[in-house]
Amino acid sequence: MDASLRHGRASLAVSFFSQGVVFALLVTRIPAIQDRYGISDGLLPVFLAAVPILAGAGSVATEHLVKRVRPSVVLRWVQPLVALVLVAAGSGNAMWQIAVALGLFGICVGGLDASMNMLGVSLQRTYGRSIMLGFHAAYSLGGITGASLAWAGAHWHLSLAVLYAPVAVVLIPLVLMASRWYVDQRPEPVAEGVAAPVATPVVMRLLLPLCLVMAFAYIGDSTVSNWSAKYLQDTLGSSEQLSTVPYNIYMVTTLLGRAAGDLGVRRFGGAAVVRAGTVLAAVGFGVVAVAPGPWAGMLGFTLLGFGLCVIVPTTFAAAGRLFPGASDTAIARLNIFNYVGFLIGAPLVGAIGDAWSYRGAMLIPMVLVLATLLYAKSFDTGEARYRVGHERPRTADVG
Repeated sequence: MDASLRHGRASLAVSFFSQGVVFALLVTRIPAIQDRYGISDGLLPVFLAAVPILAGAGSVATEHLVKRVRPSVVLRWVQPLVALVLVAAGSGNAMWQIAVALGLFGICVGGLDASMNMLGVSLQRTYGRSIMLGFHAAYSLGGITGASLAWAGAHWHLSLAVLYAPVAVVLIPLVLMASRWYVDQRPEPVAEGVAAPVATPVVMRLLLPLCLVMAFAYIGDSTVSNWSAKYLQDTLGSSEQLSTVPYNIYMVTTLLGRAAGDLGVRRFGGAAVVRAGTVLAAVGFGVVAVAPGPWAGMLGFTLLGFGLCVIVPTTFAAAGRLFPGASDTAIARLNIFNYVGFLIGAPLVGAIGDAWSYRGAMLIPMVLVLATLLYAKSFDTGEARYRVGHERPRTADVG
């Protein structure tokens, strides 16, 4: 394997890791941000909803931006900006300041997520084998790191500015240094006298099944991140301390599942891995819904982590294969449904839980995740070249 590709893979993993750290530091300290700025309980959902909505807008903007500049250029400059915006979110004291900071955070994260996954998909195509789950494993590791730092900040009663500023001081030079080795995709060489292949435009009718899968996966993910602690404590009768464990378990199992997931895709194919992950996640939600006590509930959340973790990166990879000549556009549009699922999941489960029961509410994401099985065949398109024994199909350009 060419050294530039190995460097590109490592540098992109650094980017995924850094994004995991920053995002976890924001979402795990939402209560502290609310207290700092005096945001009321009624106004908080408006702020939280604005972030994924603006992230979707950022993803749309990135789709058009990468027609003029390479995805590596977008990622190189937007990622340090996200870290700076995080510091700004923890340093102000007026309502307008947090509104501007969260708005910028949403827009920048949309561009960051889109460009990061564009590079991952094109690099996987160059490798000719599955490596996308490894990048998302780096993101999970970053999330665990960020959540741990947030816990330390809360434990030692550090202000948000004191917590966020050192992280930015470390991460910004790190990602700028790593960006020197990003690898962009270059059009496949065409033999003399042979007509260049025509890029296939992205047809939303064909991409829609993968978009739905992405939304379903993030509905499941947001259910765990937003409701696992409350569910364990209020419904299953755990202690407050024990109620924090399921999300940590979920994050660790997500890391482990993604770290091993590429091997599964290379051996059995993406469709088989997604089917297995879907069934395992559905069983996990079922166990959570009928759990007689907190330990059984934690078993359910463990199964959820192993099941859900493989779906998102495999879906990004499938979109790249479905539209090989327009993968950047496909990834940007697919990425929007990441935020759609995040925006729908938590309010949906909360509304059903309040109106009916939280046990019953856990069945809704279970059914939606199971619907992924209806679209599993969408993961088969062009997959043979990424299985063991097939050659690399493309060359690349160092960004």
